Amino acid sequence: MATCPNGHDTQATDYCDTCGAPVAPAASGPGASGQTCPHCSAPAPADALFCEQCGYDYTTGALPRTAAPAAEEPNEPGPAEPEGPAEPEQPAMFDVPEGAAVAPRAASFVAEVWIDPDWYASQESPDALPSPGLPHVVPLRGRESLIGRRTSGTAAPEIDCDDNGVSRRHARLTTDGDRWFVEDLGSSNGTFVVRLGDALPEDPIGGRTQVHPDERLYLGSWTRIVVREATDEEAEL
Repeated sequence: MATCPNGHDTQATDYCDTCGAPVAPAASGPGASGQTCPHCSAPAPADALFCEQCGYDYTTGALPRTAAPAAEEPNEPGPAEPEGPAEPEQPAMFDVPEGAAVAPRAASFVAEVWIDPDWYASQESPDALPSPGLPHVVPLRGRESLIGRRTSGTAAPEIDCDDNGVSRRHARLTTDGDRWFVEDLGSSNGTFVVRLGDALPEDPIGGRTQVHPDERLYLGSWTRIVVREATDEEAEL
């Protein structure tokens, strides 16, 4: 006669005749011929790997997992509450109705691109120095501007440097609206930043670097760039 985990006496040796629970042969205790589950106290054969009643793992001692609760059905949506007057959408900075005429956006800053003989002398470039003169002024209208050199079949960068020492994609200027930053884009000759009045720089920048109003950018064989606020006339260029 065996006893199931629920206390029913049964003639069956596998499952209880009364409740269907798995049963083991009756034994005086959990000795060499049997063992008792430490989790639910159900008897089991001595060589059992896990409890057939609750799933307790005799080998690892892991407790049985509990079933995850069933997901609740979403509530039926109630009647929609009346909405107040919708706030008018603010147009994005660069959103323009299709077909509308677009006026150029005024520039708050410009980049002066200079030919610098002193920088040229320090670079020992094999190229002949162009005649220095007034700078080329480039309005900065976007949040970022590419500094580089136009090559055959490629579009011109926003700040186009006619300097063979400048890479095609040399550096990038970015702004948060008030401050400007420069980041070298893996150029061949590097990008340098130095304060006005200091000696020419010897070490290129390593990462994204802020450009203060009294600082200058040097790159290529002879190029010096100054980032400053635009005049009223330059803002509309």
